[in-house]
Amino acid sequence: MTAVIIIVVAVVVVAVIVALVVASRRRAQERGRIQADEHRTQARTTQLEAEHQKAQADELAAKAKQAELAAERQRMESADKQSRADELSARADEVDPDVATDR
Repeated sequence: MTAVIIIVVAVVVVAVIVALVVASRRRAQERGRIQADEHRTQARTTQLEAEHQKAQADELAAKAKQAELAAERQRMESADKQSRADELSARADEVDPDVATDR
């Protein structure tokens, strides 16, 4: 009878230990899942921030290119106007009887 009680107690102790180990593993797995979800959320947030930052950089680059093209257009218009002014001045000198020209 004593041996039966010892065996029953041993089986109960082993069952309790197994249950504790299984529960501990489940908690560890759940912690791992929670941590993985947090990392995924953080990764998505970081990805969205990176995409937003890239879009801002692309917008700045486009504005810079637009400003560069506008400046080039102004330089060309300025050169055209200077050329036109030079032509008008030369024409005025041609038709002005008071301006001596070497002919």
